[in-house]
Amino acid sequence: MSETPASILLIDDHPLLRQGIKQLIEMEDDMQVVGEASNSADGVARAEELEPDLILLDLNMPEVNGIETLKILRSKNVSARIVIFTVSDHEDDVVAALRAGADGYLLKDMEPEDLLRQLHQAAVGRMVISDRLTTLLAQALRSQKPEAARPDYDSLTPRERDILKLIADGLSNKMIGRRLDISDGTVKVHVKHLLKKLNLRSRVEVAVWAVEEGLHR
Repeated sequence: MSETPASILLIDDHPLLRQGIKQLIEMEDDMQVVGEASNSADGVARAEELEPDLILLDLNMPEVNGIETLKILRSKNVSARIVIFTVSDHEDDVVAALRAGADGYLLKDMEPEDLLRQLHQAAVGRMVISDRLTTLLAQALRSQKPEAARPDYDSLTPRERDILKLIADGLSNKMIGRRLDISDGTVKVHVKHLLKKLNLRSRVEVAVWAVEEGLHR
């Protein structure tokens, strides 16, 4: 990570939880909370104003929930990594959040040290998912795909295979570009093509499928 601490915005309607997370993060030299919001509208406004590196977003908020807030943030081209932080381990919520563009999905019952470890990973561009959700997510994605639509690894070009393995490592487009010495734009084009060829809808689905198929590492 760079010498500048990663900036984090908290969007959650529970003040006590925000305060606890803030105090936890304040113990870290390479991360800092730069803003807080208790609802969707304020959260979106703060995100545009502060341009944080990472947004920790509650799923269950009054009026506008976390999924809709996530969609709004993505529609406004907010570049921050966005991680859903919630008590819900329901399969539908996890899949919906990741398909809406979340960069991670963490559960609020995790140990403080585990949360910090995951936030460090998210801040440097890696996808983060609570450990006990990985199997659930893989099963959900398998059950939603008809057998005829199974991904075809053989259809990928060598470059697309390289990128697929880096996606499975949890790397962002920017980090993949740096690793392969190509531009972010070129990575995006390759990702778009491999999603279409594999009949998958998100990079998270790609990562889970790659791990399940033994293509990871």
